[in-house]
Amino acid sequence: MDAQEQDRFREFVETRSPALLKTAVLLSGGDRHAGEDLLQNALVKAAGRWQRIDEPEAYVRRILYRQQVSRWRLKWPRRELAVAQPPERATSADGTSAAELRIVMRGALAKLTARQRTVLVLRYFEDLPEAEVAAVLGCSVGTVRSTTHRSLARLRGLAPELAHLDRHDTAERPVSPDFSPMEV
Repeated sequence: MDAQEQDRFREFVETRSPALLKTAVLLSGGDRHAGEDLLQNALVKAAGRWQRIDEPEAYVRRILYRQQVSRWRLKWPRRELAVAQPPERATSADGTSAAELRIVMRGALAKLTARQRTVLVLRYFEDLPEAEVAAVLGCSVGTVRSTTHRSLARLRGLAPELAHLDRHDTAERPVSPDFSPMEV
């Protein structure tokens, strides 16, 4: 890689790493360290092919997804996730703070299978259409639909306190406009 390509790669890493890290952490079930490892491995792979990559972000995201799929196909036991208590934040009208919702969401996502978590992250965090999710995961659109349906049902069962986020009752529950329950 020549100096100009190295600069281009460095700029990409500096500007896109925060967003890519959020995705990697979500794919890893909320484990920041595993997400960092996942992203680092993806960036190493991308660096080796950097000169031949037309769309770097799409390429790195595809590496992230495929690496995560490879990880959940392994039969290694999952590690426990230790989460520190976040600082207190202002609460909404129903008494639930954004930090509490993120903790609940992160915990519920960690209890899903890796495949369920990956499908939900691709569909709702990455906002990919079903056909693209199917292409990334190497399965049919019907499989994506059924996995999404079962994953959402299980997520609702694991974290009933998130049920009000499904409804369109934002007038009853004022939340800051930048809040995302899947935000890491």
